[in-house]
Amino acid sequence: MKIKEVIQALEEFAPLQYQESYDNAGLIFGDAGGEITNVLLTLDATEAVIDEAIAKGCNLVVAHHPIVFGGLKKINGNTYVERVAIKAIKHDIAVYAAHTNLDNVRKGVCNEMAARLGLVNRRILQPKNGLLKKLYTFVPVADVEKVRAALFAAGAGNIGNYSECSFNAAGEGTFRGSEGTDPYVGKPGERHFESEIKLEVIFPVYLESRIIQALLSSHPYEEVAYDVVMLDNAYQQVGSGLVGELPEAMDEMEFLRLVKDRFRTGCVRYTPLRGETVKKVALCGGAGSFLLKRAIGAGADAYISSDFKYHEFFDADNQLIIADIGHFESEQFTVELFYHILTEKFRNFAPLKSTIKTNPVNYL
Repeated sequence: MKIKEVIQALEEFAPLQYQESYDNAGLIFGDAGGEITNVLLTLDATEAVIDEAIAKGCNLVVAHHPIVFGGLKKINGNTYVERVAIKAIKHDIAVYAAHTNLDNVRKGVCNEMAARLGLVNRRILQPKNGLLKKLYTFVPVADVEKVRAALFAAGAGNIGNYSECSFNAAGEGTFRGSEGTDPYVGKPGERHFESEIKLEVIFPVYLESRIIQALLSSHPYEEVAYDVVMLDNAYQQVGSGLVGELPEAMDEMEFLRLVKDRFRTGCVRYTPLRGETVKKVALCGGAGSFLLKRAIGAGADAYISSDFKYHEFFDADNQLIIADIGHFESEQFTVELFYHILTEKFRNFAPLKSTIKTNPVNYL
C-alpha cells in the first residue's frame, strides 16, 4: 500500500479544505507515492516519536499537530523542529498532520471528547460558513432520475441528518444546435423545445470537481447547462467545538471529578461553582477560549477546553463553569480516532500507536 492511500483515507474523513487559514495540515515531509512499511500514530511528531518510528520500521508518522507550523528559513538542527525535519528526511520517514480539519469535522476530535463523557444530542457549537455550494442544472424529464442519482452518489444532497435532498421544478427549455452538432433531441439548425426539470442540490465545496464530473457523465446533452453558486449558509456538520447533554444531570463537583477521571488529567482548573447541576456541556479540543461566548449562548452549564488565561476565567461571569483540563489531555484520544479511521478503511492493516508521551506539561 502506498502512503497516498492512507492520506486519501484521512482526507476523506477530514478534508484539508476544512482546516483554518493559519494551519499547516497535510503531508509535511515525504513522498506520497512511496510504499508503506507501517504507520505510527501520535499526537505530536517529536524527535522521540521519529526515533520510535525508526525502531519499529514505520516510514509514515501521522500526527495531530503539524511539526512545521510556520516557515522554516534554516534547517541546521538548532531547534527541535529542525532536528525532526533532518531525522525524518534522512531516514525517509513521511510525516502527515491532520489538525484543525480534524477538529472541525462533526465526528472529529471534539466528538472523541464527548464520547468519554457519554454526551447525547451532540451538535457543532460554531458551524462554519462558506463551505457549501449549490448546483442548478436542467435535465430532460426522462433522464432526471439518472442524473439525480449520480449527483447523490457523488456526495450532493446532504443537509444535516437528511440525505438525497433536491429541489425539482418543471419547465421548458429551448436550444438550437449549429452545423456539426449532434443534439440528444431535435435537429441541428432548428429551434427545439424540450420539457425539462430544473434540478437543485447542495454540496460541500471540496466535492465540486466530483459533483461536476458526475453531472457531465450522467447528463444526456452534448452541452450541459448548469450553474454553481456559493452559499453563505452555516454548514452544521463542520465547525468548532461541540455541545451535548449528559444522560442525567450531575452535581457540579461530581461532574468535575468525572472530567478529571475520564480525561486522565493531573489538574482541572475551574471557575467558581454556581450551586446548580450540570446537564448541558460544551467542549473544544485544544485552546478553546475563543468559543466561550458560544458556549454561554448555547446555554451550557459547563465548558471543557484548555489554555485559558487568568483573565479569561473571569469571562465565565457565573454563567457556566469553565473546566480547563490541559491541551494534551483534551486531544489525547485523537490517536484512537486515527486508528479507527484507518482500520475501518483498511481491514487488514494494523497501524501502530505511539508509546511516547509527548505532553510537555507535567504536574506535581
